Amino acid sequence: MIFAQYLNQLEQELEAVGEEAESLSFVYRALHKLSFTDFVLKLRTEVSQEDREELKAIQEQLLAHKPAQYIIGSSDFHGLNLKVDERVLIPRPETEELVELILSENPESSMSVLDIGTGSGAIALALANSRPDWQITASDLSSDALALARENAQSCGLSLTFVQSDCLEAISGRFDIIVSNPPYISEADKVEVGLNVLTSEPHMALFAEEDGYAVYRKIAEQAGDYLTEKGKIYLEIGYKQGDGIRELLKKNFPKKRIRVLKDQFGKDRMVVVDNG
Repeated sequence: MIFAQYLNQLEQELEAVGEEAESLSFVYRALHKLSFTDFVLKLRTEVSQEDREELKAIQEQLLAHKPAQYIIGSSDFHGLNLKVDERVLIPRPETEELVELILSENPESSMSVLDIGTGSGAIALALANSRPDWQITASDLSSDALALARENAQSCGLSLTFVQSDCLEAISGRFDIIVSNPPYISEADKVEVGLNVLTSEPHMALFAEEDGYAVYRKIAEQAGDYLTEKGKIYLEIGYKQGDGIRELLKKNFPKKRIRVLKDQFGKDRMVVVDNG
């Protein structure tokens, strides 16, 4: 049997349980660091017993709804390769859009930034990589997540300040930018979450009380004491939360401009608070 035939057989079994078929070749290619051309050539060869066993082992993890990035042990984000495991969420493309928005709207060479709920460090590290003169603090309630974020900072050769904090409780100083991609899924919306997410990714970083608004409320109520005069807030939100979060922020920042922006799929995904 050639490699492509065996791969197709395993992919069909993945599709039968609702997993993405291409995840299998994605993981195999990543683990072997194969270019697309090399992989195409591999598909035409006779499948070895070693490859059979490896592909089956990968498939079994995918059948158990383990995300491909956890199997590989890393995820690409805004030009960086970040270590990821069950301690943190896997960075999403929508969050790269938030990073791009911050960079495009803030060309200044020197700014102070706070990233609340940093997880793997994705947002903070991407900003630090693009703006090496910015002073960036990354916080998280989870000590396990902070340990991984520190590992990523070290492997990327980037210098940040890390603080363990429940939202803003252990934070001091004022910032030009406060950014957060907090947990925002309500228990009622759990049915919309994929099995590989529910099974493997940390629920602490996914779900929030108050119908998903709990952390946003804390930020809205407390952030004013931590912003500079022209300070801005950038938030990633759930696609149903635009109007609710706009009203929450209006109540706490009546003199500031509040924008709800859409992602590449046309869904509400980012909220910005600034002076207009």
